[in-house]
Parts: sequence; C-alpha cells; structure tokens
Amino acid sequence: MRPDILNPLFVPINSFHGIGPKLFQWLTKLCGDRSKDILWHLPSDVKKRNVLQSFPRQPVLGTIKITVTQHKIPRLKRQPLVVFAVSDLGEVQLIFFHYHVSFLDTKLTLGSTVWVSGTIVPEGEVLKIVHPDYIVNEISQIPQNETIYPLNAGLNGKVIRKLVAQILPTLPDLPEEIDSAFVQQKGWPSWKNALVSLHNPQTEEDLSPCAPARERLAFDELFANQIALHLIRNYQKKQKGKVLLFKNKYKLDLPFQLTSAQERCLKEIREDLSSSSRMNRLLQGDVGSGKTIIALMAALQAVENDTQSAFLAPTDILARQHFEKIQKLCEKFSLNVALLTAREKGKKRDQLLNDLAIGKINILIGTHAILEENVHFKCLGLAVIDEQHRFGVAQRLALIDKEKDSNILVMTATPIPRTLALTAYGDMDISVLDEKPAGRQAIETRVLSLSKVTEVIQHLKTINTQVYWVCPLVAESEKTDLMAAEKRYQALKQIFGNDVGLIHGKMKAEDKEVVMAQFLQKKIKILVSTTVIEVGVDVPAANIMIVEHAERFGLATLHQLRGRVGRGQDKACCVLMHGRLSDIAKERLKILHDSQDGFRIAEADLKLRGAGEVLGLRQSGLPLFCVADIVEHADLLRLANQEAVAFLKEDPLLQTNRGQALKNMLYLFSKDKAIPLLKAG
Repeated sequence: MRPDILNPLFVPINSFHGIGPKLFQWLTKLCGDRSKDILWHLPSDVKKRNVLQSFPRQPVLGTIKITVTQHKIPRLKRQPLVVFAVSDLGEVQLIFFHYHVSFLDTKLTLGSTVWVSGTIVPEGEVLKIVHPDYIVNEISQIPQNETIYPLNAGLNGKVIRKLVAQILPTLPDLPEEIDSAFVQQKGWPSWKNALVSLHNPQTEEDLSPCAPARERLAFDELFANQIALHLIRNYQKKQKGKVLLFKNKYKLDLPFQLTSAQERCLKEIREDLSSSSRMNRLLQGDVGSGKTIIALMAALQAVENDTQSAFLAPTDILARQHFEKIQKLCEKFSLNVALLTAREKGKKRDQLLNDLAIGKINILIGTHAILEENVHFKCLGLAVIDEQHRFGVAQRLALIDKEKDSNILVMTATPIPRTLALTAYGDMDISVLDEKPAGRQAIETRVLSLSKVTEVIQHLKTINTQVYWVCPLVAESEKTDLMAAEKRYQALKQIFGNDVGLIHGKMKAEDKEVVMAQFLQKKIKILVSTTVIEVGVDVPAANIMIVEHAERFGLATLHQLRGRVGRGQDKACCVLMHGRLSDIAKERLKILHDSQDGFRIAEADLKLRGAGEVLGLRQSGLPLFCVADIVEHADLLRLANQEAVAFLKEDPLLQTNRGQALKNMLYLFSKDKAIPLLKAG
C-alpha cells in the first residue's frame, strides 16, 4: 500500500480549480493525470517581464502602462481588432485576431489606464503587441519572473502555472532518504524546498542541471532507479534456474583461437549456467568481437543437459544468417537446428512446432515468430536475445515467459556507455567483449563531400572487391534532397549493369534473401541498401562501405555500418560522404574518422545526442527520467549506484526509517513495481 503521506501527490489533477475535461485530457497527454506528474514536468526557461524604460529598437518581452484612446472594430471576420493607446514611450497598438468584443467593455474601455505585457515590436514610431499575455489594472498582477514550461497543442503556460501554484502548498514534508551528511556536504535543499525552488526560478541558472535544487531531485530519482534495479537483481539472483553443467560433450572445430576476452566471458556464462540461480546476463561486444560463437557455446551447454536453446534475432536476414552458420558448426553433432520466421507456414510450420514441443529440435533460431503463443518448447534451458535493443521490453518478457526457469543471455553489438549500462541494465550481470579476433585489420575511414561522388564511382570501376552503398531513404521524397536508395540503385545500374543489387526494409523477406544470397555468392559487386544491413550481416568478401549523407546518421549507426566490412583478412575502407554539415555533424564524423573504439564512440554519441537516441530511441528499454540527465548527472549516477549497493547491504528489505523514506521515492518516481519483490524475495 502506498504510504498515506504521499496522498497529496497522487491527487487527480482534474480535482483542482480550473481543470475541466478538455484541459485534463491535454495535461494527461503532456505529463500525466496526478499532481506529482505535474511537479515532475519541469520548467524549461524563465522570462523576465521588466517595465520598459525607453523605446526599444528591436522586439522585446516587456511591460508598459497604457491609456486606451480608440477601438477599431473590423468589418470582416478575418481582419484583426486593433486597440489604440498612448504610453510614456509613445503610441501603442494592441492587435487581436481571436477575440470577444465584450472584453473591450471590461478590460480595455475607452480612457482606461492598464498595464499590458507581452512581446513588444517597434514599427516606426509605434509599439505593437499582438495578443498581450497580460492586461491588468495593477502591475503586481504581472510576474516579473515568469516560469516557462514545455507545452503541447491546446495548452498555454498560464494553465500549468496556475495548477502548479495550487499543488505546491499541498506538498508534504517527506522524511530524508539521502544520507544527511551527504546532503549537507553538497549544500542541497530538502526535497520539498528543492521542488518549490525549481518551479519558482529567478534566473536561468536556477534551471541549470548543476543548480542545487535540480541536482538534489536528480539524485533522488537516480537513487530510486538504482535501488529498484538492485532490488530486481537481488530478487532474480534468488530465482531458481535450470542447472546446466558444462560437460564438454560438444567440441567445436573452430578455425581460430578464442580471444582472452571471449574466454573470460565464456567462463562467466558457464559459471552462471552451472549454478542453481537463473542466469540474467548481458553479453556486450563491439562490432566483430565474436559474440555469436560465445552464445553458441552457451547453447551447446544447454543442449548437453537435455534442454533446448532459442536464438531470437531482430531481422529475417540475421536469423537466417545465424541459422546457416550454427547449422554448419553443429553438423558433426547430429543436432537438430531449426529456423522459425514468418515465412515458415502451413504443414512445414506445424511439423516444426510439433518437433519443438516434443523435444526433437535442440536449437531454434528465429525472429518475432518465436514469441507467438502457439510456440511451445519441451524444455527451454537457454534463451539468447540478439541485438536486444531492437526488441521492446514486452517482447523480451514474452520469450522469458515461455519457461520461467530458463536462463537468459542478452547480446548487443551496440557499445553501451557505462552510465547507460547502469540505468538500462543495472538488473543484469554484464560481460564485455573488449577485444577483436586476431588478424582483423583497422578499417580505413575517409570523410568526403558528396561533390566527389563521380570520382568514387570511377574508383569502383578499377577495383575487384564487393561494396556496400548505404542511403538514408528508400524512395525519393519531395521534402528532401537526399539521394534515395532506389534512385542510387538505378544510377549505379546504368554504369555497372547486373553487378548492382538493392535491398531495403520495405521489400518482402524472400526478395531480400535472394539479393543477400547473390551478394554472398559474389554474383553482385555493389549492394545498395538502407540501414537494414546495419546489424549482424556477415559478408567477408565485402571490403568497402560507402555511406551517402553520413551526416544524417547517428554515430552508433555509422560505427555499426563500418563494422560490416573488414570481416575478412583483406584491408577494408569506409567512405563517409556528406552534404552540408552542421557543427555537431562535423564533430560526429571527426570522432568516427579518429577512432575505431566502439565504446569511446558510444560515449561521444551520448554526449552529442543524449540518451534517448543512442540505443535506438524508446524501444531500448532505457528508463525515461523526469529530472535527471544522465549526461549532465553521470557523476551523480555513479554515486547513486554506490550508495544503493551499500545501503541494501545494511537494509535489504527497506525496514529502517531511511528504508521507509526510500520507498516514498520509489512510489514518486514510478519504481514501486520493485516493492512487492521485498516480500517475494
């Protein structure tokens, strides 16, 4: 049950004065339907409405005192109403496009003197204000420092300001959940005073991420996030998993030696699988670091204990590639490796599902089709989720729910900055592959203007290697000058004939597979594509990657695309062709040119674009923070993580006074789903 002290923060906002059904609907869409949701909707700016002392020479936000001299009521509906007035600074015109004439008799009667505030625009010797923000009798009714909130359609700032003004006096005095010495050392206000301060900024500095009030609340949120993640992690460690002992029954004939990083990660995974606790591990490795072979070895450990393994891949292409590679490696063991995608239909599919249910299939590889309700395993020992950030949280849980005690191995080739890993994967154990296989050469990266495209094409005529040519769009759009994949394909086809192929996400799976097969068999020299080939595609003979309009892609995507080449022993090159560059785009391409280190690139991407973009927007499972900014507050996040670990060692069930105070924060920041685990654990 939610503590009673929090009740004022969970009051429905339509119970406050002035919030009717329409406003309630708009506000709920903007930030939520409870008073706490409004409080977490933080101001973005503060405007000063000073009284103008002299005639401005450019538009300015300000306040002036006027006396009304004339009304000009239009004859036509589309014309504005104009109110003429005089002030100490000269003639003033108030202009209204949407109005009720009745307000002229109440607020702007002829001869009346009032204060008006808004954006004042000088035109010649006249000051014009279109739709003044305030028309009042007393200057005290106009805020000198006006708090500005992010808005959506239908809302204006006054609505939120009035609502916040009603909510703030109801704030309870919550007990302190942060160590008091730490609060004192940081010079932070109490939780209540911090919220009041943030919603009443006096200067722009008061809204800065490093302002004491903002830092205080950011730490509250990060601390609650870390406590919740560690509660989930502690709970999961107590959950029983299938014990899958390493018996070394299936020895793979590999044409290479595992790197020391692969050996280390494999050891961590094997120890997890051999224990009675359920494995919940993230295998994180840069492009080409050898994750798939580690996952296969883990899958074989499950199979040698008479259980099944499942591989979930985000695309049909990647699923089929995994299937072909794994089937080939497992040939000598007489294991049944099967593929399940949306393309498997009819009797073939029915037979496959039957074989899976009775245990005839040892390893199942597939796409979202594996998640369907009629897909049943006889005994699922290990579920591997590849490129997990391409799946929503609900989809990952659907695979886990196939068998509650199955072990989970999640993989990603997107290097994840440490700060993101703490927030997105704090409930998981993490293994990092930070070495590339021996023999892999550095990929030469060139940054060229699109004006050099003819020279690049001429060079392609002289070389005997396969080429990826990636474009940002599938088809031409009137709204953009980007070269579409289809148009580039047609242009290259005129030069190279049937040596050019095209693949993009809007094609049918069968058509994509045909083109990829032709590319793999070297029947196609140049493969024109969208980012559908970004993840996992493995064509060792392809050694040139050309990215058109590289400035339109994020760093993580460009790094993934570059990783499609250089997978064999030959020297590889990535050409980043750009149009007009912004300062951020220049910085992005420079970072990629200077570094091959995916983790360094990911850290730079995080700083340049922010957390929401790095892992593929909202599907990443990344928590959405209200107050905290994990770039600006990275140090606070590390402190919150350390503090959460230390605190839960002392009070694992949150039973102390400070533990109870922490529960309040879990409710306030919507992390209370972790609270029932205290009893369950």
